[in-house]
Amino acid sequence: MRGSPAPRHLSSLAVATPRSRWLPVASFAIASSANQMAWLVFAPLTTGVEAHFRVSESQVGMLSEVFPLMYVLLAIPAARAVDRSLRTWLGAGAVLNALGAAIRLGGLSRNGFAWVLLGQVVVAAAQPFLLNAVTAVARRYLRPPDRPLGIAIGSAGTFLGFVMAFVAAASFGAAQAGLLLSIGAAYSALGAVVLVVSLLRCPSPFSSEEVVANAGWSEMRRLWSDPVMRGLVAFVFVGFGVFVSLTTWAQPLLQPAGIDARQSDTLLTVMVLGGVASSALMPPWVARRGWQLPALVVGGVATIAACSVLAWVPGLMSATVSLCLVGVLLLPCLPVMLEVAERRGGDGAAAAAGLLWLAGQAGGIVVAVLSGFAEGTPWLAFATLAGVLALAAPMARRLRGQLSATGPGSGEGPMPSLETE
Repeated sequence: MRGSPAPRHLSSLAVATPRSRWLPVASFAIASSANQMAWLVFAPLTTGVEAHFRVSESQVGMLSEVFPLMYVLLAIPAARAVDRSLRTWLGAGAVLNALGAAIRLGGLSRNGFAWVLLGQVVVAAAQPFLLNAVTAVARRYLRPPDRPLGIAIGSAGTFLGFVMAFVAAASFGAAQAGLLLSIGAAYSALGAVVLVVSLLRCPSPFSSEEVVANAGWSEMRRLWSDPVMRGLVAFVFVGFGVFVSLTTWAQPLLQPAGIDARQSDTLLTVMVLGGVASSALMPPWVARRGWQLPALVVGGVATIAACSVLAWVPGLMSATVSLCLVGVLLLPCLPVMLEVAERRGGDGAAAAAGLLWLAGQAGGIVVAVLSGFAEGTPWLAFATLAGVLALAAPMARRLRGQLSATGPGSGEGPMPSLETE
């Protein structure tokens, strides 16, 4: 007796897969850019902020320095929370960011620096929940083929916040601090509303709502036992450290070559703008071809060459070309590595992203301090950055073998996923 075929509607259900949900990804990019804008908006205005609030340079520096400190303290707890309940804690991070931006406005009516600092602390507390979620948002809301693009969009949104901070500071200046803070508060509120609404309206179609039981320190240990993740951490530490050092010291290092502060700010803005565009376009293209490691190598070699040029033939033209190369080729290496980390992390995607961001924050501090010792000798500072990045060469060789051995093209991390894809 011949068996009867399965009903058509049952066979279609067996092969049907949910569609990607792009609204939460776009909303996340907006909220993330608002957070980064709030972080860096005071960085180009140190002198003006000193005069406006009648505080010292070191006090103004605290407005930016509180961010890496808070991230180091909250990175692992925030990653655990996001992996356990993405919608709850990602939404909480966006709301916290809007609250901090609103608190900063209290410093205007009372002419009090303490209110601005308190607001910055609250905004800094929101940062780990937003940064760590870049891979988790893509994993929970997008089909596997779409995830590299989703991570690229989220990362580009983060970098766009850098540009918005520099442009806003240059456009308004410390003399219009009230307008500057009001714009930041309004944009942060917009980002929070858009993200929370999108999270409520779009249930996550690609993940279980069950708690990830091993999130936290045990998840970090599991990720650290993966040699591919260790290689990525080393790359991020060195590469992001060099990028942070360039943004920190570019102005004083280029000044002896006849490049004034306004020109330096313009060059840095163009560098990050190039990075934003490249971060949105390059990682999906790289992921489709499995060229993650070549992309890292090209970005590293280009940055070594750029720093070497700035060390030996500094000038406006050489600085323009060099910094543009860094932005276009080095900055997209971060979303490329985040895409690999998402696959290695599985349902611990936020923990994997947190590990990379934590390495980047640490590298930014260490490499910036190291190059800062040579601030009075620009060629030595740029040569130091080139030398630090050259340390990634043996890492690349080791990572190549690890990627080949573990088969990154499989699209799965070392742990089984709870997803039904």
